[in-house]
Amino acid sequence: MVSRGGASGRAHALHCPAMGAERRVNRNRAATNRRVRGLDYPRGSPEGALGSIRGPQRAGVAPLRGPLVVLQEGVRKPPPLSAARRNEKKMRELYHKDLQQLAHEKKLARVRQLEVMWEAEERVDQKRLTRLLRDEEYERQMEEAVQKAEENKKLKELQLEQEERLATELARLNYEKLKDEKMRQQIRENSLELRELEKKLKSAYLNKERAAQIAEKEAIRYEKMKRDAEIAQKMKEEQERVIMEENSAELRRNKEKIYYQQELEKQLEEQEKKKQNAYEEFLKEKLMIDEIVRKIYEEDQTERQLKLEKMRATQRYIEEFKKEQAIWRRKKREEMEEENRKIMEFANIQQQREEDRMAKAQASEERKQKLQNMIAQNLEREQQEREDLEQVRQELYLEEQAEADRRKEMAEMEKRIRQRLELRQTYEAQLAFKKIVLQALQEEEEAFRQKMLAKFAEDDRIEQMNAHKRRMKQLEHRKAVEKLIEERHKQFLADKERELEERHLEERRKGNIHAIVEEERQKLLKEHASKLLGYLPRGILKDEEDVNMLGEEFRKAYQTRKDDVYSEDN
Repeated sequence: MVSRGGASGRAHALHCPAMGAERRVNRNRAATNRRVRGLDYPRGSPEGALGSIRGPQRAGVAPLRGPLVVLQEGVRKPPPLSAARRNEKKMRELYHKDLQQLAHEKKLARVRQLEVMWEAEERVDQKRLTRLLRDEEYERQMEEAVQKAEENKKLKELQLEQEERLATELARLNYEKLKDEKMRQQIRENSLELRELEKKLKSAYLNKERAAQIAEKEAIRYEKMKRDAEIAQKMKEEQERVIMEENSAELRRNKEKIYYQQELEKQLEEQEKKKQNAYEEFLKEKLMIDEIVRKIYEEDQTERQLKLEKMRATQRYIEEFKKEQAIWRRKKREEMEEENRKIMEFANIQQQREEDRMAKAQASEERKQKLQNMIAQNLEREQQEREDLEQVRQELYLEEQAEADRRKEMAEMEKRIRQRLELRQTYEAQLAFKKIVLQALQEEEEAFRQKMLAKFAEDDRIEQMNAHKRRMKQLEHRKAVEKLIEERHKQFLADKERELEERHLEERRKGNIHAIVEEERQKLLKEHASKLLGYLPRGILKDEEDVNMLGEEFRKAYQTRKDDVYSEDN
């Protein structure tokens, strides 16, 4: 593309400054190369031809005069020269060599100068190209920066506009939401239906709390009866265990007594047999037996004293036992058999007393058990009476509440009927009033027509006109009057339409209020109905739609409870 010439190349160079600068650099470089290779000196210059170079005269050398002799191949060799001519020839050759050397040095200096100039020009072109590229890059960056700044500005303006629209929309939504909440709050505060619903829900919560208190009291009573029964059972088991332990101890003591008695009889028999032969042995054995018997009786005494202390026996019995023991100790050697008889008698008496005590204890236990049963029955009867009374009060309260609800429903029904009658009477009165107003309006229009005709006739003095003008003027008067009447009629219709529109707006407002009341009622039912299942007063749920609106689980539970109540009533 550098070597391509013509208009297209020039146009392209003009279109792209960097490309034109590169082309100029290449042209200068090519010219320099041609000068270096071909020594392209100008014609007529001293460096053009070696024979025509005129250098400065050297010191002591005369300038050459005449043409130079150039030796060529094929030329005949000249005759030998003299010494002076040879010297002159040598001097001329030396001068010619000096000129050649000087021309060569000048040529080399020129080449070096051209190379330096070419390098300087190339550096200048390179710097110019670099500057142009840098300027173009700077302009491109500036254009991109300006374009980007404009885009950012537009984007910021668009974003700001979107934010403003969003803020406006949010403010409008917040205002609408706040307005709706305020209106709903005002409707909740002023709506009789919602206030009645809240009262019924509060009453249902009171009923639920009262039923929970009754159930809690019933649970406490059941737990108390259960604890009393457990305590009575434990007391009975403990008493039976004590009786069994006492019977076992008594049986063990009786067995020991019988065993010791048998051993004693055996020993007595042996003593009787060995009495004569071993009196001392008898005494030893007797002492041993007495010691054993003494220990036995001491043990019996200790056990009897403990038993007597447990049984809370009288002091007289203890004193008699001590006296008997003292008598036995005094007469133990002489009246062994008597003592044995007394021992058996005492054992029988003790057994009889134990049996009497057991009978008394059993009778006392039976009396105590009867008393406990009687007390428990009395407590249970009193609790049942209290529960029955509370149940009666609850049923009475529910009946009174239901009766109040029925009375309220009847009052509301009567109120609605009265309102319908009043509305009907008002409607009939409005129809009659409209007829009267319409008739009065027609009469007023007729009077107005006659009045205006008379006024126009008076103004124009129709009597003074001829027949044709009078008819034309009367026709104009009638048209003017009809136009006035039509304008009044249009105004009347506009007033009626405005009144009808206001009535429609009022009806829509009432419809919106009714819808909001219904939404708030459903919201209250959704919030509290599932918590008050079984305690909701009559009439709080209007129809099956309310039941279905509260969910499938509530509907099933409500239907189950309704079926249970129906089966109990049947």
